[in-house]
Amino acid sequence: MVSAAEIVALQDRLTREWHRSPDSAVDSRWPGLVARQHRANFDLWHIEDEARTPGASDAEIAEVKRRVDRTNQLRNDLVEELDRAIQTYLEVNGAPNSSAPLHSESPGMMIDRLSILALKIYHTQEEAERRDAAPGHAERNSKRLEILVEQRTDLAECLDALWQETLTGTRRFKPCRQLKMYNDPALNPAIYGKGEGSGLG
Repeated sequence: MVSAAEIVALQDRLTREWHRSPDSAVDSRWPGLVARQHRANFDLWHIEDEARTPGASDAEIAEVKRRVDRTNQLRNDLVEELDRAIQTYLEVNGAPNSSAPLHSESPGMMIDRLSILALKIYHTQEEAERRDAAPGHAERNSKRLEILVEQRTDLAECLDALWQETLTGTRRFKPCRQLKMYNDPALNPAIYGKGEGSGLG
């Protein structure tokens, strides 16, 4: 079910496709779930760039911040959904081994990190190939690109190792619950403290 090479290839392909055609659809099977999670990171990357646009007004930045919060919530919800899908698959197949050593990170979290690295690699490659950049720009970004590719290769190998160890019962993980508070009106005092009847001005 979990293949780091397939996940990396999918994230790279979709990153290229979405930059050409942002409305490209994805299916609802396991690759589709990986794609939806990657899309949340893709959207988040570009929404955050809007806030950095020179001359953006305070109102525009405030609206971007709200979109960032919504998209980041979706991103984290989809990390949990990835872990639930993986956990369901494992349980059907008699895993994981509840007495095996616990891994610090879940596969969903690692897939999320691979997604972010795919975006960094794509945009760093763009910068390395820019013809209108200042002297030294291409070289600096080529070095950054080498580091990013190495980091992703290492992480992909770690994901494959975790998956194989989980299948063989020598390692286990717990699905990561993000438990974000900032978007919940019942948990964020900046929201519930401003509600009607709060007594606050």
